[in-house]
Amino acid sequence: MQAKQIVARVEELVKPLCEQAGVSLWDVEFEKEGGQYMLTVTVDHPEGVNIDQCEQVSRALDPMLDAKEFDDMPSYTLCVSSAGLSRRLKRPEHFEAFMGQTVEVGLYKAMNGAKQIEGTLAGYDNGAVTLDIGGERTVFEPKDIAAVRLAVEI
Repeated sequence: MQAKQIVARVEELVKPLCEQAGVSLWDVEFEKEGGQYMLTVTVDHPEGVNIDQCEQVSRALDPMLDAKEFDDMPSYTLCVSSAGLSRRLKRPEHFEAFMGQTVEVGLYKAMNGAKQIEGTLAGYDNGAVTLDIGGERTVFEPKDIAAVRLAVEI
């Protein structure tokens, strides 16, 4: 199985488990980090996620990943966690849910001397992100964006 296939199949399996735990599925990633694969399931709830909910999803998903269909999957570590305050926005529905909020766009190359640009999320179209920065609109193309996260204001 390729990484995209693994992610798609895990998403199918974990969605109902998330519902049972009282959380929603935010994201699934299967990536190599420092020589080891990580299968990360990120969950969310408007009022926050607690460790018991993460544990419930993890304990229910773990035996499903031992099924024959995952036999050719490389060795990995399973992590179930909350999306958190500075969550990464990746899917169209993420951007839609946080339209009008302050976000931070991380860039691959510096723009005007900065690799992190903060502004109000004003638009999202096929990966292009529009920010309102001090009353001016700036569009960031998908090829330039490393990550988009909610900005945490303390």
